[in-house]
Amino acid sequence: MTQRVLVTGANGFVGKAVSRALLQRGDTVAGLVRRAHTAEEGVREWHFDAADFQGIEERWPTDMQCDAVIHLAARVHVMRDTIADPPTAYRATNVSGALRVAAAARRAGARRFVFVSSIKAVGESSTGRPIAETDEPAPTDPYGISKLEAERALTEYGRSSGMEIVIVRPPLVYGPGVRANFLQLMSAVARGIPLPLGAIEARRSLVFVDNLADALVHCATDPRAAGETFHVTDGRDLSVSELARALAMQLHAPARLVPVPVGVLRLAGRVTGRSAAVDRLVGELRLDSSHICERLGWYPPHTVEHGLLETAAWYRATH
Repeated sequence: MTQRVLVTGANGFVGKAVSRALLQRGDTVAGLVRRAHTAEEGVREWHFDAADFQGIEERWPTDMQCDAVIHLAARVHVMRDTIADPPTAYRATNVSGALRVAAAARRAGARRFVFVSSIKAVGESSTGRPIAETDEPAPTDPYGISKLEAERALTEYGRSSGMEIVIVRPPLVYGPGVRANFLQLMSAVARGIPLPLGAIEARRSLVFVDNLADALVHCATDPRAAGETFHVTDGRDLSVSELARALAMQLHAPARLVPVPVGVLRLAGRVTGRSAAVDRLVGELRLDSSHICERLGWYPPHTVEHGLLETAAWYRATH
């Protein structure tokens, strides 16, 4: 059965993939964006740029009913935040803002609210076994803390209002249009720059953007998803060295990976004040994504190899 779905952050990296997946299903899609004329073709664009979604209920278009919301818009993690009070800024957008969207959407007829959280709501690393949805969260930065607070606030709102809340925690998302660290790695590999990654064996979970989009569509439409929290991955974890080699193959570039001992990398991180960045590079962060498979019968439609092939093809065409 087709639905009317509102996607917040519809012009973003994940938002565009989600919009395409919904349109392909035959759903009616509205996209809330901060910049006009940036959503996918076929999406009814709603330009809304008020800070932290203030006034969204009053400004909700009278002719725009919806059955479900996929909430992607957020204040995202930034490496060197220059704002004076990051925790308050994250909380204002990611907690208060999300609650405003949920309440306004419920008044417009939405029965379900899919909140795209982050594995950072649980922590930055796994130790010996993948992180499950039932593990005790221990976020370490203002972004992760705000995402966990939003999960809990929305769950409570769902209990009191009857709205069905679904929480999805992805790890690092990659695909055509990817930015930040993944793009930097791909750029370095493409240029044949020697990288000190050859000795890193710790594995990290990833999710291809079209796999995540497919999972989010299921979360918005499957009755069995109501009230659940899901970790979503490609189902196969790679070490950073394996990822770099796979990218090199898809980019038709040499994999110049120098086997620098992990202890040396950690020391270099401490000396340069970049310990957190090095920890993310050399540390394990695996997610157990079996719950969504068992509960919804969902499996990633694309392999890691396909995801990296699509990402590399985009990079070669645009850089």
